[in-house]
Amino acid sequence: MIKICFVCTGNTCRSIMAERLMKKVAKEDNIPELKISSRGVYATGENINPNAKIALKKLHASSANKKSVKLGKIDKNTLYITMTEQQKQLINSDKVISFKSLIGKDIEDPYGQDESVYFDTAKDILNGVNKLIEKLKMWR
Repeated sequence: MIKICFVCTGNTCRSIMAERLMKKVAKEDNIPELKISSRGVYATGENINPNAKIALKKLHASSANKKSVKLGKIDKNTLYITMTEQQKQLINSDKVISFKSLIGKDIEDPYGQDESVYFDTAKDILNGVNKLIEKLKMWR
């Protein structure tokens, strides 16, 4: 079992989209041995952002409601994937990478922007998720 936790600021936009997209792709690619979650460095229990839900629906991933969860104790057996290099510095683990290492750029926060920005963000996340899946397939 490989445990993966996506991390962003509030766990209402980017990391929850990454979690849902990763679950979708892993299911489609028949990779059942993954436990996928998401957390926010400063999460406060808010629901998933409505524009994030719209972007997920467009990409045929789950858009069900979920309250944000704050990043707590670091698990040494979990791979943490942050949206930005700055967030990566906040996690004290040797098992942390950022989206920049997957797709060559940070995933910027779409919070407060329109639906099209969320959709573009989700597509960038999906690109990174696909690259991560390819790496996982090589490790199997």
